[in-house]
Formats: sequence, structure tokens, C-alpha cells
Amino acid sequence: MNSSENNSFDDLEAELLALGAMIDVPPPPADLAATVRARLPEPVPSRRPRWTARRIAAVLAAFLVVLVAATPQGRAAVVSVLRFAGVQINVEEQPGPLPTGLPSPLPGERRVTLEQARAQVTFPLATLAALPAPDDVRVADGGRVVSMFWPGVRLDQYHGMLTDIWRKELGPPFPESTFVNGVTGVWIPRQHGLEYLPAGGGPPQPMRLAGPTLIWQRGQVGMRLEGPPTLAEARVIADSVR
Repeated sequence: MNSSENNSFDDLEAELLALGAMIDVPPPPADLAATVRARLPEPVPSRRPRWTARRIAAVLAAFLVVLVAATPQGRAAVVSVLRFAGVQINVEEQPGPLPTGLPSPLPGERRVTLEQARAQVTFPLATLAALPAPDDVRVADGGRVVSMFWPGVRLDQYHGMLTDIWRKELGPPFPESTFVNGVTGVWIPRQHGLEYLPAGGGPPQPMRLAGPTLIWQRGQVGMRLEGPPTLAEARVIADSVR
């Protein structure tokens, strides 16, 4: 297997880990196998397709949608909790009031230069070609999170995809799925409550008001872009990650 194939499967592993974390799957119904078989196309003799990482991820994603949507219980589970790219999104029929007041800094948050931030984290730090150099860069929680700021825009990059790092609370409808640089993303188009879950397991950061947010992951790094008012604008910025 050459290096490009290795990279392809590394990307596949990252996408599938995020995909698996997104969905809380209920117990399957007794007729699940028949339900899945009924949705599969009849086999057509043809040349064997090349199963790229994206093709495999798309097939598995489609299967999981069938699995979860097979029962009302499954549909109810999906519209209540979504875990994706280190973010837990709670969708409630009657959410509480939106937070007010100024946001508190993250644990251990300090202002640094971009070069200092690169030296203080253990994950590859990205920049945005669509925007100039950030006005402000901050490292928090022992190098777990790097936040970059522009007027009206915030980009959080954070390490660790197997635990929840952020928690969001919002009302229906459910966040929209999208693609960012060819990987799965989640778009939240409205203001919502946001809190941070510290690495040491202490009390959550007090909830603050967050703006429209696009969430995705780049390899093993979670990306959270807050501020652009539309998905089209958010994707232009997110697709320029370098």
C-alpha cells in the first residue's frame, strides 16, 4: 500500500470515528434485515468499483440513516442528541432561555502569537486563506484549544475526538449536515447556548451565547467556525483551511 492509500485510509478512519460518534443508535427492530435489503438496488454485472475512502464512508452513512430511521424510537434519538467532532449538540423541543452576559475565558486561556500557538499544541494548527492573519490568537486548557479571532468570526481548533469538548443547546429544527473539504460537517444556523467541558473533568465553563456555527474535523482535529451568518459564507471560509 503506497503513502496516498495510507493517507486515504487515515482520513477514512477519522471520518468513520466522527460518523459513529454522531449517532446514538437504538435497538434494531426485528425486521431490520428485511428493511435494509428492500432498500438495496439489484446487483448489476459490471467492472468492480474502486472503493475509495469517500465512497465507503458514504455507503456506511447511508446504511446508518436507514438503521436509525427504521423506528420512531430511532428518529426520536437522532433529534435529541448529536455527538460530532468533539461537540455534543442537545436539541430540545422547549430549550431554555438563551444565555446573556459576557463570555468567560476558557480555562488557562492566554493570548499568544500564531508561532507561539504552533509550538504549544500537539496537533497541526491550520490557518484560513480566505481571511487575513487573525487579530487575536489564544491557547487554553493546557494546549487543548486554540482560538483565532477576526471581526465577527471565531475559529476554535481542538485536540481529541473521542470525548465531548463542547456542549451546545438549541431548539428544533435539527442542525443541517453539509460537506467541508470533502468531509462531513454540521451547520447550526442560529444563536444557541454553548459551554466548554474542561480536560480535567472539572465543572463546565458557564454557558455563553454562540452565533451560527459550522463544525467539522480535519484529520484528528476538531474545527468550530462561529460567526458567518450563512452556510455559503461559512463554507467559503472553511474550505480555505490550510
